[in-house]
Amino acid sequence: MTGKPQNAGAAALATDLHAPLTAHEAAVEADRCYFCHDAPCVTACPTDIDIPLFIRQIQTGNPAGSAATIFAQNILGGMCARVCPTETLCEQVCVRNEAEEQPVRIGQLQRYATDYQMATGEQPFQRAASTGKKVCVVGSGPAGLACAHRLALYGHSVTIIDRAAKGGGLNEYGIAAYKTVDNFASRELNYILSIGGIELQTGVALGTDKTLAQLKDEYDAVFIGIGLASVNEARLPGSELAGVRDAVEFIAQLRQTKDYSSLQPGRRVVVIGGGMTAVDAAVQARMLGAEDVTIAYRRGVERMNASQYEQELAQTRGVSIKCNLQPVAIAGDGAVNSIELEYTNDSGDGLAGTGETVVLPADTVFMAIGQAFDDGPLQGTALNLSQGRIEVDDERRSSDPAIWAGGDCIAGGEDLTVAAVQDGKLAAESIHRSLTA
Repeated sequence: MTGKPQNAGAAALATDLHAPLTAHEAAVEADRCYFCHDAPCVTACPTDIDIPLFIRQIQTGNPAGSAATIFAQNILGGMCARVCPTETLCEQVCVRNEAEEQPVRIGQLQRYATDYQMATGEQPFQRAASTGKKVCVVGSGPAGLACAHRLALYGHSVTIIDRAAKGGGLNEYGIAAYKTVDNFASRELNYILSIGGIELQTGVALGTDKTLAQLKDEYDAVFIGIGLASVNEARLPGSELAGVRDAVEFIAQLRQTKDYSSLQPGRRVVVIGGGMTAVDAAVQARMLGAEDVTIAYRRGVERMNASQYEQELAQTRGVSIKCNLQPVAIAGDGAVNSIELEYTNDSGDGLAGTGETVVLPADTVFMAIGQAFDDGPLQGTALNLSQGRIEVDDERRSSDPAIWAGGDCIAGGEDLTVAAVQDGKLAAESIHRSLTA
């Protein structure tokens, strides 16, 4: 196996994707904002942050006030500034685009303000007096943390349970290392918990250590934010070979390991999939020293779930993206040495193979073909499911009046950190109204 030395890969993964703005750079960038009265960027923000206001506060030298404006709507504003596709949300509708100019770097300005406030260690909010009400939040990902913080702010006592060894959910285990350097997920988690009134219990699994029935007996309300715990199976000939790996697991291992040599992907890597996970796995494989990395996606480039920005990021890091290719079989003698793919035609009648195939050499094949909801922890409950996930109303309340849910585990849930935060916030507001009615 050849490639970059381990320390080179570690250094690359520890390097910020975007260098943070200095105070001067933030002031200059903030001055580019038109501060629109009917700002389209606010409408495009899933958490309804008053973007012109927080940028104005930066412009006037008030980053603490700016952070308070952001955190009032999105307590995970720091992570969202790092990982959310701002290029397809708030920045895409910036009016500067109409003049064929670069949009205001809203994400970078949001990071500047939230980083400033988190560095102080101080919350911009005061927790209300205790209400005597207890709420259990299942899952400590973005939805769960947003829900827990808002409920604690209102004076409720919150217990978060999570099956993992660490809190943070997706932010801790599912986001590429180069997007969240300097242990940011853990630092943000601690900052959120510092509001008080929140107890985090790790290593506690719903359905095994605690049932929903038990939680309903012990607490006044329950919020479920367990995400997508399963992955879709490849079911390909040769998928059992050494070197065929789950991309989600690879990313999680990278986030937790200090010994990158144990995760070296080899010289030639093929990633199957077209979403953010595929891009993250491919880019990190390149950073760890893989010489030839290819993303193979079964449909056309316009159907890829990874944004145009993410695609370009992969390509500028040396990743080749090949579309209209679907896997047929993986070959090797005990370990992977190649993968056969078939060209496809995505017509109006659906996806179909053309019969023409190509063989790509590979030491490692990462499967990034999507995650699935595991309803096992919900067995024995009467929760309604839709599209294979928990059915909720506009307030994120389930068919059981004592249970709310949000994030990827709900029907119609978007695969976006910022959307999960909004779910948790909306659920917390609904729970608060219910408990104080």
